[in-house]
Amino acid sequence: MAARKKRKKKYRSFWIFVKLQAVLLLVVAAGAFWYFFGGYGEQIKELKTEAVRLVRSSTKDTFKVSQTSIVYAAGGEVISTLKGGKDSYYLSIEEIPEEAVWAIVSIEDKRFFRHNGVDLRALARAGLALIENGEATQGGSTITMQLSRNIFLTQEKTWQRKVEEIFIARELEKKYTKDDILEFYLNNIYFGNGYYGIQSASRGYFNRDVGELTLSEIAFLCAIPNNPTLYDPVTNMDNALSRRDRILKRMLEDDKISGQAYSEAKAQAITLTRPEALTKNDYVETYTYYCATRALMETEGFEFRYDFSSDDDREAYEQAYNELYTDCQKRLYTGGYRIYTSLDLAMQEELQAAVDETLAGYTEVNEEGVYTLQSSAVCIDNDSGRVKAIVGGRSQDFAGYTLNRAYQSFRQPGSAVKPLTVYTPSFERNYTPDTLVEDEPIEDGPSNANGAYLGEITVRTAVEKSVNTVAWRLYEELTPEVGLSYLEEMNFSHLDAEDYRPATALGGFTNGVSALEMASGYAALENDGKYRMPTCIVKILDAEGNEVYVSAQEEKQVYKQNAARMMTDVLQGVLTNGTGRGLGLSDMPCAGKTGTTNDQKDGWFVGYTRYYTTSVWVGYDMPRQLDKLMGSTYPGTVWQKFMRGAHEGLEPMEFLPYAKISDEFHTFRSSETEEASEQDGGEILDR
Repeated sequence: MAARKKRKKKYRSFWIFVKLQAVLLLVVAAGAFWYFFGGYGEQIKELKTEAVRLVRSSTKDTFKVSQTSIVYAAGGEVISTLKGGKDSYYLSIEEIPEEAVWAIVSIEDKRFFRHNGVDLRALARAGLALIENGEATQGGSTITMQLSRNIFLTQEKTWQRKVEEIFIARELEKKYTKDDILEFYLNNIYFGNGYYGIQSASRGYFNRDVGELTLSEIAFLCAIPNNPTLYDPVTNMDNALSRRDRILKRMLEDDKISGQAYSEAKAQAITLTRPEALTKNDYVETYTYYCATRALMETEGFEFRYDFSSDDDREAYEQAYNELYTDCQKRLYTGGYRIYTSLDLAMQEELQAAVDETLAGYTEVNEEGVYTLQSSAVCIDNDSGRVKAIVGGRSQDFAGYTLNRAYQSFRQPGSAVKPLTVYTPSFERNYTPDTLVEDEPIEDGPSNANGAYLGEITVRTAVEKSVNTVAWRLYEELTPEVGLSYLEEMNFSHLDAEDYRPATALGGFTNGVSALEMASGYAALENDGKYRMPTCIVKILDAEGNEVYVSAQEEKQVYKQNAARMMTDVLQGVLTNGTGRGLGLSDMPCAGKTGTTNDQKDGWFVGYTRYYTTSVWVGYDMPRQLDKLMGSTYPGTVWQKFMRGAHEGLEPMEFLPYAKISDEFHTFRSSETEEASEQDGGEILDR
């Protein structure tokens, strides 16, 4: 029986060998046919000549070049410097831990020390996998080929680039030793978040030299370069850990580590410790890098999208987005750019202080030591439409990654969304602030926060008192499709197919909205209905001072001018007679709206003057009830504290009046909401 199994295994190995050789022969034959009869012979000769020239003219310094980019605040202060760290952190092969070398070789190029730059077996395996699976499930690029691409070529996916990559790899192997190539590679590969080279990544993620890392931490770092977005330890820790374990398993199979070392390394918990210097202006920096990277994507002609026809459509878009985002982020950190922003560091400090002081009494932290009760806030300059200050959470005294909730977190907006989806659209359809409407119970519909009903009231009063029944009926009259179309026009990014239901009239969304999106929506109301895509980038220059990108801040008319002015007029009353009473700014005219969601899990206040629009969210990262949380309490307090300081010394400016139009009495239909449920908003509250 055992002998039969051995024979089967032997024959299986034999047929695998035969298949592999057949694929190799086919590849060689196809290549020869293509070369001699396809008319590409001359072009391939030129690519080889270019490859020889590039490598011959290279020196070891060729692999140490990078340029530092600088980010400036609105006042000219340097916010941060962005550098890959190649010059400062370049290590010789002797300084790189042996474990790092074997980790990279085991996972990226097992036959590295046996091939001459191109691994025909790996290419054949990739081809065989393509034939068997119908897609490329394995890569055929060697470490030398990857180095060729990263140093001498672009990421363009053409046959010409692939052929030249192969030629360059062969030439590199002729000119440099294997140790040289590994040294170049480990000092130049991208480890995500702006870190180039293993020493830069070690300091960036662990705040230690790579020579001080454990085997587990080294393998963890070596997991990232294969796909810096997918294995980003900041945003995709689980993916990075899974690939670390795969690397350790490969090292064990290759006899580079013992079984005990493997078990201990796999069991070690990984804790990121990012240096304090990199998080000094955490929320400013992360948002700036995000905006700047997307600005570079624009220069490449990338078209940003926010709605998709299917899951496959979304998946294809996200793949293209992630690939270009990674490439542009890499250029941002090595291109020597001068990045000029609209961010005001004094206002940033004031907004951060308003958040921190208001929530100072809540000291509970989670397992990572991060405050459980959080806030986000965004201030937009109404003159330019650009972001002046952005806070993604409370300040803390530890070095570590902090989620920028202002643009990365999406929460239920409660009634703060009503002006954007219900009332301003209704003002475009012959309603006015003085139109009479009925506040009365709705069967299977929402109740008002206090359980009381006012009967016949004006739309103005309905907004000031945040009456749910009126908003619900107006939204049904508009239809959710119409109401949400305004958010679509303003690039609200997390709308879902399930959101097209009555519940969104009161802020009952599937995914929610961000503080940045809410600020930009209200800024459009102040700007006579014209929307401008929020950003903090004014312009980007290259190392020679040439303009690479200039923020045009193009305006798109989303709401009719008079409807937007009506909404502003009504929202002024919220701060004098309604749910935001007492949150005004003394002599400075202002308008705003509160929002509170189910069980007081999310609180919002969004408001504006002629000068600035500011949105504020307060809640727990893991949603749960907070006693006394209403839009008018903690969020309103943050808003008022900040806006008072921001307007100090500014002359009061009145809002522009709306044109009076004849008003007609509107009567709501007594239709019942079909299949309404508690999930559809029956219990959504607002104060």
